[in-house]
Amino acid sequence: MDADNEAKGKVSDQAMQNPQALAALQDKIDSVSHSASIMDSLPKSVKRRVNALKNLQVNSTHIEAKFYKEVHELERKYSALYQPLFDKRRNIVSGEVEPTDEECEWQSDHEDEAALAEDLKKKAAIEEKTEDANEEKPKGVPEFWLTIFRSVDMLSDMLQEHDEPILKHLQDIKVIFSGPDQPMSFTLEFRFEPNEYFTNTVLTKVYKMKSEPDAEDPFSFEGPEIIDCDGCEIDWHKGKDVTVKTIKKKQKHKGRGTARVITKQVPNDSFFNFFNPIKVSPDRELDEDSEYTLATDFEIGHFFRERIVPRAVLYFTGEALEDDESFEEEELDEGEEENNSVFCLK
Repeated sequence: MDADNEAKGKVSDQAMQNPQALAALQDKIDSVSHSASIMDSLPKSVKRRVNALKNLQVNSTHIEAKFYKEVHELERKYSALYQPLFDKRRNIVSGEVEPTDEECEWQSDHEDEAALAEDLKKKAAIEEKTEDANEEKPKGVPEFWLTIFRSVDMLSDMLQEHDEPILKHLQDIKVIFSGPDQPMSFTLEFRFEPNEYFTNTVLTKVYKMKSEPDAEDPFSFEGPEIIDCDGCEIDWHKGKDVTVKTIKKKQKHKGRGTARVITKQVPNDSFFNFFNPIKVSPDRELDEDSEYTLATDFEIGHFFRERIVPRAVLYFTGEALEDDESFEEEELDEGEEENNSVFCLK
C-alpha cells in the first residue's frame, strides 16, 4: 500500500513540475468526468444502447486502422513508380548523366522569351557562348543536398560547420517502405560517394510505425504513428569522427602537488548524431529532454519522407520554402481546430 501511495506521489510531483503534463492530465480528468456525468444521468435502457454505440465505434476504429495499412501499401506501390524519376535525379545531380537540351527547356516565370526581340535573342546567345567558353564546367549540381540542408530550418538547426564538407559528398536520399509481410516502417537511405570521412556508402535510419488502436484506449487512435527508430554504425576513418571531440583537462595530484594533462573524448554536436538516436525501452521512462529529442527526431524523419525527398529540387531552388511560408498559422477557436485537422504522423 505504501508503495502505491509513493508511486502516486511521484506522479503528482512530476505533473506539478510539468505544466503541459498537468494540463493534459486535467483535460483527461475533465473528459472522463464529463462522460461519467452524462452516463450517470441516463436511464439504464439508454446506457445499454450507448454501450452498443461505443462498441460500434471500436469496430469503426479497427476499420480505420485497416484503411491506413492499405494507404501504406499504396505508398509502397507508387514508390516503385516514382523511383526511376528519383534515380534520374540522382544521376543528374551527381553528374553521371547529362540531360538533353529538350529535358532542360523550362519556361521561367520571370522571363518571357517570346517577348524578346530577335536581335536581343541573338545577342544573348552570343554572350552565353562567350560565358560558356570562359566558365569552369562544374560536374552535375554541386552541393545539391547540402544547399537543401542549409535552407530548411528543421535541418539547418542540426547542421554544424564541420558537417558541411561531409555532406558535399551526399549524392542521394531514398525512402524505402516496408514490404507487405513486414511490420509497418520506412527507411531513409543516405547515399554517399567515396570520401575521406567514413567507409560507408549508405547510412540508414529506420522508423518503426504502429497503425493499431490501443486495446486499453481504442478511441485515442488517430492514424499511424512512429513509435521507434534505429540508426546505423558509421565507420569513421581515424581522426574524422565529427560526433566526438577531444578535450584536454589538467589534473593536480593532491599529495605531491604535481599536475598532468589528460585528454578524453566527449560528445560533439553534429548532424551525424541523427544516426545514433535515443532508444525507446518499455522498462525505462524517458526524461522530458529525451522525449522532446525523440519527438523531434520522429518529426524530422517524417519531413524527409513526405517533403524533402519527393520535392528536393524545389527545396534546392527555394520554391518549396516559399510554399511552406505561405501557410500562416492562425489561432483557431475551440472546436474549429478539430474540424480543420488533417492526417499526419505523430
